[in-house]
Amino acid sequence: MRKVVLATGNAGKLAEMRAILADRDLEVIPQGEFGITPPVEDGATFIANALIKARHAAAHTGLPAIADDSGLEVDALGGRPGLHSARYAGPTAAVRDNNELLLAELAGIPDGRRSARYRCAMVFVRAAADPLPVITEAAWEGRIGREPSGAGGFGFDPLFIVDGDSRTAAEMSAEEKNRVSHRGQALLALAARMRAAGW
Repeated sequence: MRKVVLATGNAGKLAEMRAILADRDLEVIPQGEFGITPPVEDGATFIANALIKARHAAAHTGLPAIADDSGLEVDALGGRPGLHSARYAGPTAAVRDNNELLLAELAGIPDGRRSARYRCAMVFVRAAADPLPVITEAAWEGRIGREPSGAGGFGFDPLFIVDGDSRTAAEMSAEEKNRVSHRGQALLALAARMRAAGW
């Protein structure tokens, strides 16, 4: 069984990604087991940040690595929080702080103008200097609700009402979310391309 490092310290992402890759003949090891300190994510795009994380993990372990970078884009806020989703309310902000700030910034915005999407870039590198990384992207459309609902998921999930559904992402089962979410779509596409490349 081949080993792959998962370049994330986010417990929610780790659980989702491990579940989606469960049927693969891969031993998926979180970078935390190697004591890796996360790199500075100073890329200008989700793809750039995902590559920074994947190459960093591969360099410190000598193993292939998978990483994602994702965030929430709210149209009424000009695409914010975007790349800064995890640190929206500040560098040490908790999830609750981020959600409260988002609701405050959208106060007074009518339902018809609260459209948003989760966006994800997923990458696989065979080594730190891999010249041909496998890259996939996906988006998940929805809108921002007026109050949190649901106990599942993480991040902005309790506020993100899925297009074509009355539920938030936090009200979906983990299995259902993994099938349709931005991260699920990107990782499934990545896994297919990895398989086509002999992985």
